[in-house]
Amino acid sequence: MQKNTKKIAFILAWALVVPVFVIGQVSFWQDMSKKANAADASDVSDDISDLQKKLDRERKAKEKLEQSLGQIQGAVALTQKDINTTKSVITETVTTISRKESEVQNLNNKIELQKNMLRGLLRQVYYNQGQPILNVVLTSQNFSDAFSDTDHLLTIEDRIKELSGQISETRSQVEQDKMELALAKEKHEDILDDKLGQKQELVADQVDVQGDIEDKNVIISKLQKQLVELQGDLNALSGKSYNAKDIREAVEIASRGTGVPEGVLYGFLKMETNLGANTGKCTYKQVIDVALPRYKVLLKKSSKWQASIDTLYRREKLFYALVDDLGYDKNKKVSCSPPPSSYIGQGGAMGIPQFMSDVWNSYSARISANTGHKTPDPWEITDGVMAMAIKLRNAGATSSSASVIRKASINYLGTFNNNYYSGIVYWSKNYKLLFN
Repeated sequence: MQKNTKKIAFILAWALVVPVFVIGQVSFWQDMSKKANAADASDVSDDISDLQKKLDRERKAKEKLEQSLGQIQGAVALTQKDINTTKSVITETVTTISRKESEVQNLNNKIELQKNMLRGLLRQVYYNQGQPILNVVLTSQNFSDAFSDTDHLLTIEDRIKELSGQISETRSQVEQDKMELALAKEKHEDILDDKLGQKQELVADQVDVQGDIEDKNVIISKLQKQLVELQGDLNALSGKSYNAKDIREAVEIASRGTGVPEGVLYGFLKMETNLGANTGKCTYKQVIDVALPRYKVLLKKSSKWQASIDTLYRREKLFYALVDDLGYDKNKKVSCSPPPSSYIGQGGAMGIPQFMSDVWNSYSARISANTGHKTPDPWEITDGVMAMAIKLRNAGATSSSASVIRKASINYLGTFNNNYYSGIVYWSKNYKLLFN
């Protein structure tokens, strides 16, 4: 009996000790896990800080390159202006030379004409002066008339000689002007050659700087991607990944994160997708099937529509890559191409904010930084509403004034539409009616 009592006491003791030990161990490992998470979070925060510094440096370098590019483009424009001016001077000089050549030819013709007239008059003078004075007197009505005609002929002869001399001097002057113009033309042609050489050098510099800017864009894009991934890791470690339960919570999160008033967000959400209820009814294949034939018809009238066709195919590739990353079927629905009576559009706008795939990609990093989602989803309410809020903030929609909403509506839609604008203004003021 005493042995049994000891056994029972021993078992009870262990029964009390083991749970305490186990609980202590669990608590110990929980503490260790928290400490490890905290350490990991600290390391990730340091990595984020380092990446942010690198990103800032690359952005500043890019800004300097863009400033240089602007200066080069300005120099190219000025050089082109000088080239155009020099070409105009050369053209004007050539025209003037041509006119001088015509003047010379006309003067030569005048001189030849005067020479012929002079020859005739001189023959007449010689004939009159060669007659015996008695014949002149006898053939004239009176003596004074005979001598008067002779004096007249001598005056004409002198005038013709004087005129011929003036024409010869004018011709010499015109020839001199022509030579000077030819020298000026040659000088301006040399200037033109120099300016064309300068332009070629500037254009080469421009191409180099543009290439450097593209390189910086690639580096910045990579750094932004790494930053988003690290931010996602940090959010996961610290539990700061936002997932709204409904549209109201999504609007609250987006409004806090961007400063866009809730009413403005509700107004745009109502007009774009009826608060996320209408995010599209067409597959991307249907969008292509409708938009492409329209563009091909327009392409026959103007080559500018080729750019729209290229954009259509580019967006298609980006769309399929995105839905694949998100695990959606390739037939995920998007907005349909609008009817021709509306405007020539492509369709293909995605999810709650109705972003095109290329636009969504350009906002992806900023959306992730706000929601903590590594791969933002336009059909998910938190990401979708945040994307809309970021775009509206960039458009200056941080107040509910009608003028601000008007500007933001044009930025968001791409054009002004009075019904669209008026609807946003109405629902921004009366959004509480949406939930009554």
